Amino acid sequence: MIAAGDGKRLLRRSGPTLTLVLLVILGSVFLVSGSPEENRISVYSTVAQYSAAINSKNNIDYVGLMDLIEPLGSVTAKASAERWSLRYNDVQCEFQAGKTRARVRGSDFDLPNPFLIENGRGLVPVASLSTLLPRIVGGPIVFNQNARRLLIGNVAVHFTAEVTKTAPPKLVMNFSAPVNPMIATEPGKVRMVFNHDPVVAPGSQTLTFGSTAIPSASFQESNGQAELVVMTTNAAMATFSNDGRTITIAPPTAVASPMQNPAPVQTPAQATAPTVISSSETPGAAQHIFAVIDAAHGGDERGAALTDQLAEKDVTLAFARRLRQEFIARGLTTSLVRDGDTTLTLDQRAAMSNATGASLYLSIHATSEGSGVRLYSALLPAGGENRGLFVDWDTAQSSSEGLSQATETSVAGELRNKQIAVRTLIAPLRPLNNVVSAAIAIEVCPPAGGVSQLNSAQYFGTLAEAIGSGVAGMRDKLQAARK
Repeated sequence: MIAAGDGKRLLRRSGPTLTLVLLVILGSVFLVSGSPEENRISVYSTVAQYSAAINSKNNIDYVGLMDLIEPLGSVTAKASAERWSLRYNDVQCEFQAGKTRARVRGSDFDLPNPFLIENGRGLVPVASLSTLLPRIVGGPIVFNQNARRLLIGNVAVHFTAEVTKTAPPKLVMNFSAPVNPMIATEPGKVRMVFNHDPVVAPGSQTLTFGSTAIPSASFQESNGQAELVVMTTNAAMATFSNDGRTITIAPPTAVASPMQNPAPVQTPAQATAPTVISSSETPGAAQHIFAVIDAAHGGDERGAALTDQLAEKDVTLAFARRLRQEFIARGLTTSLVRDGDTTLTLDQRAAMSNATGASLYLSIHATSEGSGVRLYSALLPAGGENRGLFVDWDTAQSSSEGLSQATETSVAGELRNKQIAVRTLIAPLRPLNNVVSAAIAIEVCPPAGGVSQLNSAQYFGTLAEAIGSGVAGMRDKLQAARK
């Protein structure tokens, strides 16, 4: 199962230009407010981004006032059975339990519903925040109650969107601050979800562009997040530039030109590769290996508990072995990073793949949630410093990023041809970032029969055949890139 722990830290896009296939991390770990289904308010301020829980009392939504104010500055509160007072910086507030009348900055203020005291916590009606908070914090407040998004201060990120008259046309969106959306494609749509960026509507919920290729876009806020959906008539890719302030939507461009004499990767000192690699080739023939398949987890790391008896590490290894059979049958020489119950670090896995000179690295994961297959390519951090012939370890994937995305698209197409649900995603998922060749992760979800059929021979065979076809279709480009 792919989770936040697979990466070392939260990563943001930067650098002159970063081309990404249109992807999304559904249920991403980067939510400001936690899971979108939680009843919480997402708060954006110049000091911090955080969330506050909503409490329903007598069918009225309340929120703890301290939960909203405390991250912003110096604040103290005092409570008795009937009275509750708060001091924020030099602003004094007085409330009474069960009363709608309060005093803020020495003036009376009426709440839409009674103030509540619960275990010493002062609860105010959510409906009061648009008028109450400006009096307390002394600055602008934008609160979308239905969407549960609260912007405190001048933090809103605005954007413009325009379709160019070039051939083919491109949609260029310029944001007032760097953004880090999750991106996904559907037939005829490009969906961008802003979970931790306070992006606001550009004046209208619907934008029209007068273009047949990119006719319109819609903006909406819900569940503590903002979503921008771009309508397209053809497949599209996204390019991030201007340090994350510009997103360009356009048809896929040609895959980047093949690498010639790829630079060595500057591996961290702790990434000592094991001396044994399970391979369909002999060690002396490692330079001819086409693909490296990496069964996630193993040894002391069991991965997700898919059922009471089924550990993720066992499913990933079984499928990696089945996939190797499929690749070899297609004439694609293939290695397994592990062919047993072995504990390996992420750095070791990347170092082993890089050492083989393989054209493709595939990381295999499994989950009991959802159905079909999820495909991931790398979300790279800010570019590190390359020194001479050595490539920065954390961004080693940058030179093969376009090729990884093209491979991902090819595999996704073959899976769909077999009526297998597939989603393409982007994630800060190590060790993809550290692999110099084309690299994608494959997360296998249960078939229609349920999680008990996850490791069935028939299901594995169908998936392996589709993935093999997608990879074989990219063989020439993948091999050319590693010459």
